[in-house]
Amino acid sequence: MRIESARTRPLTAVIFSVVALLNLTILSVTAQTQEPQKSKSDVELLREQLQQLEQTVEGLKAKLKSIEDAKTPSGNAATGEKVASAATTAPVVVPETTAKTAAADEPKGESSFQIYGFMMLDAGYQFKQNHPDWFDVIRVTKLPSFKDEFAPNGKVYYGVRQSRFGVKSSTPTKYGELKTHFEFELFGTGVDAGQTTFRLRHAYGELGPVGAGQTWSPFMDIDVFPNSLEYWGPTGMVFFRNVQVRWMPMKGRNAITIALERPGASGDQGRFADRIELSGVKPKFDLPDLSGNVRFTRKWGYFQAAGMLRRIKWADTIADTVDLDGQATSFGVNLTSNLKFSKKDTGRFAFTYGKGIENYMNDSPVDVGIELNPGGGPRRPIRGVALPITAMVAFLDHNWNKKFSTSIGYSFQDIDNSNGQAASAFHRGHYALTNLLYYPVDNVMIGGEVQYGRRENFLDRFSSEDIRIQFSFKYNFSKEFRF
Repeated sequence: MRIESARTRPLTAVIFSVVALLNLTILSVTAQTQEPQKSKSDVELLREQLQQLEQTVEGLKAKLKSIEDAKTPSGNAATGEKVASAATTAPVVVPETTAKTAAADEPKGESSFQIYGFMMLDAGYQFKQNHPDWFDVIRVTKLPSFKDEFAPNGKVYYGVRQSRFGVKSSTPTKYGELKTHFEFELFGTGVDAGQTTFRLRHAYGELGPVGAGQTWSPFMDIDVFPNSLEYWGPTGMVFFRNVQVRWMPMKGRNAITIALERPGASGDQGRFADRIELSGVKPKFDLPDLSGNVRFTRKWGYFQAAGMLRRIKWADTIADTVDLDGQATSFGVNLTSNLKFSKKDTGRFAFTYGKGIENYMNDSPVDVGIELNPGGGPRRPIRGVALPITAMVAFLDHNWNKKFSTSIGYSFQDIDNSNGQAASAFHRGHYALTNLLYYPVDNVMIGGEVQYGRRENFLDRFSSEDIRIQFSFKYNFSKEFRF
């Protein structure tokens, strides 16, 4: 007959208590399964509780056996032979310890899913003229390049193309936070220019410090965009959503982002556009664009410095006496900032300089222009060069009170054209606006805005202007789910 020690007696009592509770649970489950009014979910819940109790009993039994074996001598005094205890020959299953370990490995925090967007109506009057595909925006590159190119002057316009819909999600993982962002609008561009149609804005995801998909280029700074009604925005602003893979080794108050982006560029054949020799010249992109930025955030606002490095190549696919193969190294620097002058005033500023970065600008024509090449002889009479550009943005957003706000500012860009471009090629653009916005209730905005744009040509000294008055009505919506 084995006499229980004071240490093992409480454990035995616990086991008997758990077994008694287990029997009561079994009787309860049996009784409830016989009652037709109980739902199946209640039975399943009780079964899960029963399984947990069974695991607890097994764990306590194993722990009790381990304690009892520990009381047994570890060796045989007569033979000197080692005796292995249950603690070394069989694993001890303790559900509480396992649960704590598993909980430590699990990511902390909540997952979230957000639906958001807005409906927006734009209505206005244009006093001058521009390309009809861009009837509801100020794009200085789409203003007339010669007199009455898009005559007549003056028209009323309406549109809902700014309306937007998007979804975001956030999920904690052991590798960091998983974020996704999908968004589209109704503003047609490219082959859909002038149409009210679906257009992808963002299709992007992040996991910890790594991101991939289509979103803002690290070379740009969306926080420079003013609080305006006009959709297209400042002509001298870097503005480009691009497909990319990015690395963010530092996030938060001070941040660093580096990306490899989808390459792309455009060229101007200028005065030689009708030459058959140029018909075989095709772009060739064999390296991604390299971009990055560094941002420092403080109480007064922030400062961001961004850079771009890219190679633009083109190949002559026609076998003749002229060789027009070539390439250009393209680079750019974009310095941006938001300055909080007061609780009611925020200044938005940007200065940009580069060569062959027009593809990343908000409203610039081409990256490469044709230049005469006297030293190239008859085989290489012309060559392509990356066009230098200088641009700036300066806007002030002022909140009069909780109901009214105003944005006012100016932007320009200046391109150093090549000598092979046409006299009517785009050279310089100016953009300005001011508005008064009213917020009668949450998620509703009504506003009016005066807009101005000006285009200047390369050599023929022609310039054109556009003046507009626009009124807009905007209704926001947003719903977040956490689980």
